[in-house]
Amino acid sequence: MELRLEALVPEMEFGTVVRWLKQEGDPVEAGEVIVEVEAEKVVQEVSAPAGGTLREIVGVEGDELRVGSVLAIIEEV
Repeated sequence: MELRLEALVPEMEFGTVVRWLKQEGDPVEAGEVIVEVEAEKVVQEVSAPAGGTLREIVGVEGDELRVGSVLAIIEEV
């Protein structure tokens, strides 16, 4: 499953990956906060939409991504 950057505020077009709280290969639970993203000068927590394993981090810390871009790949259990 692809974890995509969603608009955290209505006018948001881009977000910057601030910090990953999990690393590739780590187990994640649905609803668990796994990454922090900054938009409009506010840092928001982004949760895993499903449980599984964080297979690949696509958006690395410091990347500015357009809304809808893939942040990570989660392999569901």
